[in-house]
Amino acid sequence: MTAGGADAVGSFEIAALTAGYRTGAFTPEDVIGAAYARMEERGDDAAFISLLSLPEALALARGLGPYDPRQPLWGIPCAVKDNIDAAGFATTLACAEAAYTPTHDAPAVAGLRAAGAIVLGKTNLDQFATGLNGTRSPFGVPASVFGGDLIPGGSSSGSGVAVAAGLVSFALGTDTAGSGRVPAALGSVVGLKPSRGMVSARGVYPACASLDCVSVFALTVDDAALVASCISGEDQNDTYSRPLPRIAADVHAASLAGRRLAIPAGMEREFFGDTSFAAAWEELLADLEDAGAILEPIPMDAFYEAGAMLYGGAWLAERHAALAAMLAKNPRAVEPVVRSIVEPGAKVSGADVFASLGHLARLRRAARAQLASVDALLTPTIAGAFTVAQMRAEPVANNQRLGRFTTFTNLLDLAAVAVPVGMVDGVPFGVSVQAPARGDDALISLAAALSDLASGPLGATGWAPVPRQRPDAGAGEAMSVAVVGAHLRGQPLHDQLLDVGATFERTDRTASAYRLYALAGTVPRKPGLQPAAHGAPIEVEVYRLSPTGVGRLLEAIPAPLGLGRIVLEGGDTCLGFVCTDVTGGEDITEFGGWRAYLAAAGESGG
Repeated sequence: MTAGGADAVGSFEIAALTAGYRTGAFTPEDVIGAAYARMEERGDDAAFISLLSLPEALALARGLGPYDPRQPLWGIPCAVKDNIDAAGFATTLACAEAAYTPTHDAPAVAGLRAAGAIVLGKTNLDQFATGLNGTRSPFGVPASVFGGDLIPGGSSSGSGVAVAAGLVSFALGTDTAGSGRVPAALGSVVGLKPSRGMVSARGVYPACASLDCVSVFALTVDDAALVASCISGEDQNDTYSRPLPRIAADVHAASLAGRRLAIPAGMEREFFGDTSFAAAWEELLADLEDAGAILEPIPMDAFYEAGAMLYGGAWLAERHAALAAMLAKNPRAVEPVVRSIVEPGAKVSGADVFASLGHLARLRRAARAQLASVDALLTPTIAGAFTVAQMRAEPVANNQRLGRFTTFTNLLDLAAVAVPVGMVDGVPFGVSVQAPARGDDALISLAAALSDLASGPLGATGWAPVPRQRPDAGAGEAMSVAVVGAHLRGQPLHDQLLDVGATFERTDRTASAYRLYALAGTVPRKPGLQPAAHGAPIEVEVYRLSPTGVGRLLEAIPAPLGLGRIVLEGGDTCLGFVCTDVTGGEDITEFGGWRAYLAAAGESGG
């Protein structure tokens, strides 16, 4: 170990460790030593089900070789929820009788290792990933970092605790009903649940395979996004994987000014008499309004109704199907509350399944309509906390309360990020932003801004976050560039933006001084934006680039397209794609944007 050794390591935030590696302040061996010293000091907290020995972990650290900046997670210690396959560890599902030993990593774990991360162990969970509270494991209840018999949250209980205690830099969890967010709220860390199908769920033992998502627990939004960028991407061998835009590694916090956030109407009823949490919520709303955010109360009936469907109909049958063999072979091995929840799924009929699917389709349409005019839905992540004793006294009712704002997310096809806000009477309070799938980068930018505003603690570590760096720091002041067509997220030239280091800033519209044309003969199809005396607002996406990145982008743009200064709806200006010649093009201004035009034409543009 280098001079200072483990004592010199300090914060496990990824940016802090990477900076130390780059300067030679410490080595991965020092970091592993620090991790195991912290575990020893904390004692047996039931966070891990299996763990490498210290010599095994040090051998992995030495095997990394010289620092490699091409590996964004080089030397970063992490953990994996024990329903995700990781070669070298048994997958127990918190049920010794169901344990098996995988021969290959799940793709998500393989992505971590390829990025240089060191997987130290497998974390505890509510058995078979059934529960939001963390008390349903025969391997014990992971001890909350805030003490007081507080539940750790589940089902990814061990992952949340390991990050909140500063034992690892990040951990993978899974999220079907909120298991990637409830432990984050109760541990005062970030929980990132990407769009369903964004990260391969192959190698994840299913809870509800059609809804399951691999999630990320981290100390900061930036760390969570970086990890997610290393594991996101379509998997042709995963039934439910989808071709979604990969999550960007770099985070640019969006401005809160002018952001429209839906909030639940009637929240006074949702805190179940917990006046401290209610007051914390109102205080945050006031801070958001002071920052210029626009808050729009909306009825939540469709959201709550969808959430209530998770443990009935089609999805209860799907959950039962995953455990049917164990229930038939050895029902006593299944934790009693878990068994009582899952067994009724055997009685769900095919007619019940199709009725559930049809009803959900109607609810999904209603929820999308509620969110169509806002940037995101903002809710508390949980509206109150429980002790282990309280949880065991009312296991089902209290679990439902924990999931009030999380169980609908995957059913309604939303992405979500949970962020800590602060402490309320010794209990962490956090909120979540949610938005329709595909908008992960925008949602992460919004979560970063919210995190900056709230400045919640990094778990129970006492560490201060590393200041966020602007893209290409040191290469000149970052510049905003608005794109209108084939460079939008999900469109065929979006990778050109990523290649020049662009980071998403926000969705916006131009002033009413432009017209949009579908250009003739372009491959891939492209629009052209032109100034006009009689125009209309056109939807754009605004990105941040360094001056070098802008120059590289300009070199890649073919005539008659170019970059020029355009006026946005709010009156500010930025660089944007403009077109010098639209001869032969179709005027599509009436659609208000390229995506709307493609949708009307029955095309995706991809």
